[in-house]
Amino acid sequence: MADFKLTTPVAFIIFNRPDTTERVFAEIAKAKPSKLLVVADGARTNKSGEAEKVAATRSIIQRVDWDCEVLTNFSEVNLGCKRRVSSGIDWVFEQVEEAIILEDDCLPDPTFFRFCQELLEKYRDDQRIGMISGDNFQFGQRRNGDSYYFSKYVHIWGWATWRSRWQNSYDVDLNHWPKIRDEGWLNDILHNKKETYMWTKIFDKTYNGEIDTWDYQWGFCSWIQGRINIMPNENLISNIGFGPDATHTTSGSHLANLPVTKIAFPMTHPIGIFSNLMADLYTFQQSFNPPFYKRVFNKLLGIK
Repeated sequence: MADFKLTTPVAFIIFNRPDTTERVFAEIAKAKPSKLLVVADGARTNKSGEAEKVAATRSIIQRVDWDCEVLTNFSEVNLGCKRRVSSGIDWVFEQVEEAIILEDDCLPDPTFFRFCQELLEKYRDDQRIGMISGDNFQFGQRRNGDSYYFSKYVHIWGWATWRSRWQNSYDVDLNHWPKIRDEGWLNDILHNKKETYMWTKIFDKTYNGEIDTWDYQWGFCSWIQGRINIMPNENLISNIGFGPDATHTTSGSHLANLPVTKIAFPMTHPIGIFSNLMADLYTFQQSFNPPFYKRVFNKLLGIK
């Protein structure tokens, strides 16, 4: 890593958590990106003390002490997760062609930055690839010795993509969802009736404004564009944000605080570009549709 220089812009999405923000910022500072783009939401007027937390969180960015262009996109009103993150990423890709994106609770291993940068360059012109994730939820299961695999899923606890992928497909309002749903295309995409049933419910709620999020839309747009995504065969991100102060992840999870492992360089690349069906099935079973006994156990623990 001594000869690695991070030239890819880093986008940092923050809000009201100075504790986790400080830890993630420390890792960004070690990587020393030449350009840092910071997106922040405004405080909620009905949350006592939040304005002070928002101000404390934003002040951390003032600690940049390396040669770095810092751009900020701070909202003075609260837009919520859906509008703030999506509009923030819109802004990022108005400034730069590609970016590594971290939220304030996604703690990266140092090799995450090189992993993203090398693969952003390798697949820059390959429109089959939608994004590069730092997440691995396979819990040690792997098919071979490659450094990464391809997946139909999008995992966004530390990721990277290109302007051409985001601007050409992302739709925060899911305008194409009714047609995809009503004409039965989702099962043609997923080839799994259980997944189709689950994601139909999720996309319906997202489309109807019942879920305040931006990331389900990113996954949907990836699917209808026929793209697949890169996942490391080692976990490079630990989500340290689960807890009562979180916006969504207020309960525990088997995906919280996962240990990270370094990616070895030079990387070993897959011989072809196709989804790892075994890995995707395992992700669905363990992360999206856990067994009944696990759902009962999680409910007893208050885990959603």
